[in-house]
Amino acid sequence: MMLSVQNAHVSFTAAQTKKWPWSRPGVVSAVNGISFDLEAGKTLGIVGESGCGKSTLIRAIAGLTPLASGTVTLNNEPVSYEDRASMQRLRATMQMIFQDPIASLNPRMTIREIVVEPLTFFRPDMSMEERRTAAMAMLERVGIPATQANRFPHEFSGGQCQRIGIARALVAEPKVLLCDEPVSALDVSIQAQVVNLLKDLQREMGLAIVFVAHDLGVVRHISDEVLVMYMGAQMERASAADLVRDPKHPYAQALLSAVPVPDPSARITPQMLEGDLPSPMDLPPGCLFASRCPKAMPKCHASRPPAIWHGQHQAACFLLEDSAVAASDVH
Repeated sequence: MMLSVQNAHVSFTAAQTKKWPWSRPGVVSAVNGISFDLEAGKTLGIVGESGCGKSTLIRAIAGLTPLASGTVTLNNEPVSYEDRASMQRLRATMQMIFQDPIASLNPRMTIREIVVEPLTFFRPDMSMEERRTAAMAMLERVGIPATQANRFPHEFSGGQCQRIGIARALVAEPKVLLCDEPVSALDVSIQAQVVNLLKDLQREMGLAIVFVAHDLGVVRHISDEVLVMYMGAQMERASAADLVRDPKHPYAQALLSAVPVPDPSARITPQMLEGDLPSPMDLPPGCLFASRCPKAMPKCHASRPPAIWHGQHQAACFLLEDSAVAASDVH
């Protein structure tokens, strides 16, 4: 298994919530027990509303945000974020593409220098000429002419800057690519180009990709499997085809109903979610989605449902347990 994340938790201390100097600050639970396995050459899409913990999760996997608990295994080797040698191996094997393509590039460096820089750290065995050659080849591969290598990031469009970011991430040939909403700031036509570019590079390099987005339409196009998050917890996980065809969890159903469909006869009336979000500093004992779920039962507010497999879907919902029991009674 190229990447395995087990029972990941991330929390933050909210110092501004202290009412008195001697009182304890509140704790924000950002990620609550996320687990998944990802093979080489496969893509896991992570979707959910803004603030559901998607970006926090992959930043924690990359070591940019500390894990409160849980384990990360990279290429069957446990990652120790406190060990310098382990982190060096992690950086060489796992790279990240950020949401804002322009802000993620150093404005004082040419794009040649930007793409050569990772090779300086990860490939000390290469000569400077070899690094420049490799950088130019990668820029050409992502659609940036080598003749423009002496330009600065501000001289390129947002889509071109994202291509440069992809080149920088992949020039050292990592095995895992973490994408933090890499197309959300781009025009729709450019989004399709960047997504198709990532798919082509994945086939060539055998990349394992974690693709974070809030747009289910984009995620289902690039992903082999989709994980739906809400308030930092997993609501449902299934193959992209199965999730689109028959979502099991009410939250996944609501997300899918909001995806635009070209065919008017196939359109679904969007499900408007009502109710209030629970506080991340005081999570309820029951299902995190119960306060907004139109199908919530009394026990949904009392205890948290486990993530169980229902056919090809893994979902945390008591409705699935009740339907499984009812089906077994019929048979």
